[in-house]
Amino acid sequence: MEPAAAPDAVAAGALLVDIRPVGQRAEHGEVPGALVVDRNVLEWRLDPQGSARLPVASYDRTVVVLCQEGYSSSLAAADLLELGVPATDVVGGYAAWRAAGLPVAGAPAGGDAAAGDAGERGVTAPR
Repeated sequence: MEPAAAPDAVAAGALLVDIRPVGQRAEHGEVPGALVVDRNVLEWRLDPQGSARLPVASYDRTVVVLCQEGYSSSLAAADLLELGVPATDVVGGYAAWRAAGLPVAGAPAGGDAAAGDAGERGVTAPR
């Protein structure tokens, strides 16, 4: 999903989930209203049948996953789809979100929002 479409998806009921590590959120800023779930526990927390699920976990609500540049979120969305959870990710991640002028909080003035996700690979989840 393109960044500009994400706020409309959230307004229609989708759940925006930020999977970036705390260090990236501190360095680059956050998206107001996004649910923060560490990537390493995402499937456990959003699997509607999981014992560690969050109350928002559902097969009936689309999850829009956000990482720093859009690579790990694509993989995360694919994993959620395998669980039967409707999911997609923000193309270009937080860096593209911020570049599109969408709401952010705690972002440093003039900071480089694109730096991050070291080691990510360009794999796109099915949409």
